Amino acid sequence: MTDRIITFIILCLVLSFPLGFAATFTGEIMLNFVFLWPLFMAALWITGGIYFWLHRERHWSAIPEDLSNGQEPPPLISMLIPCYNEGPNVRETITAALQQNYQNIEVIAINDGSSDDTAEVLDELASEYLQLRVIHLAENQGKAIALRTGAAAARSDFLVCIDGDALPAPDMAAFLVAPLIRYPRVGAVTGNPRIRTRSTLVGRIQVGEFSSIIGLIKRTQRIYGHVFTVSGVITAFRRTALEEVGYWSPDMITEDIDISWKLQLQHWSVFFEPRAVCWILMPETIKGLWRQRLRWAQGGAEVFVKNMKHIWSLEYKRMWVLFAEFMLSTLWAFSYAMSVLLFLLGLLFTLPKNLQVESIFPPHFTGLTLAIVCLIQFMVSVMIEHRYEKNIFRSLFWVIWFPVIYWMLSLFTTLVAFPKVMLRRQRQRARWNGSDRGLERSSK
Repeated sequence: MTDRIITFIILCLVLSFPLGFAATFTGEIMLNFVFLWPLFMAALWITGGIYFWLHRERHWSAIPEDLSNGQEPPPLISMLIPCYNEGPNVRETITAALQQNYQNIEVIAINDGSSDDTAEVLDELASEYLQLRVIHLAENQGKAIALRTGAAAARSDFLVCIDGDALPAPDMAAFLVAPLIRYPRVGAVTGNPRIRTRSTLVGRIQVGEFSSIIGLIKRTQRIYGHVFTVSGVITAFRRTALEEVGYWSPDMITEDIDISWKLQLQHWSVFFEPRAVCWILMPETIKGLWRQRLRWAQGGAEVFVKNMKHIWSLEYKRMWVLFAEFMLSTLWAFSYAMSVLLFLLGLLFTLPKNLQVESIFPPHFTGLTLAIVCLIQFMVSVMIEHRYEKNIFRSLFWVIWFPVIYWMLSLFTTLVAFPKVMLRRQRQRARWNGSDRGLERSSK
């Protein structure tokens, strides 16, 4: 009962803060925050990306280092591939996993109660490849349980986890595991997902998103020491670190965000390895994209609720930057909504002067500045990322739509997901649901 009261109070504060902010200052100041927050974050990501590249990335070899360290054979890598209704995709995923250049590898595919022909395809592949083991779960238990099952069966301390529809590059596993071997306190290493589905405008815009922002965000967060989330589609974990934090949580809708925070709150480091490339399928319809981003927003809100009580301890001070970034982004969404509401009310009624919002469109100077910063962001990201993806320039014609769509998606998914999580009585087990895998699976 106490937890529900605390949750309700926090929700009321979050929802009412934009109105109180406007009442205390002016609607104009609130509107300036709405337009300047994306500008500030873009500048931060550009600066962080350039710093990461200058001081670290540009010195890295394009060839994986020798992981054997004088051992014969080199350390075993266990690749875990949870699958749910991946019949059309899993064969090429398993094949790509087995064709890694790193030699000492085992692949474990976990069929999580699929209702299509995934089980038959996996059994077929297991009869062809000795390195492949298949585990069948009787019913759909969710990705977290599937990963737990695979980890229990794995023989290595180094677990590389990819989705059942992903295509890992030949050196992906070696690049991901290298930091785990080199640094004993690294608990996870997240890779560099690249978009395969590009047959619609939605798909092409996401190429721009992953090329111009996701990587910059990861690089920037590594500069100040912590990563908000690993990429669930491509990450390597240290088994001993997972054991310490209790593995993946089955009741969190985004197990990747949750495990990232669990590891870092126990002082394990999470690295970003851009050379570990994996080609992934993404939604190519508005409906599919909305469902995916709503799930991501809900996952972030769940982690916020889960950790908001104890995050304030000095023990976790290095996580405060990520926590503040999330809270300000949430505040931005509600401030934007409040600005629109005040603007519409102002058209119907005479509001107090300090609550008046004359326009919901950015001032000329701010709008021009946003456009210039976005162009700079695209140029910086392309200069950094082109080494990992050929012909990246062909997809950037569509990137002009990215800033509007990205921030609008963030706005609406936050407005829906945050109250939903804050008012929910208890979490339930997160299970797989149907995903939009694109209308046309294009090759890289």
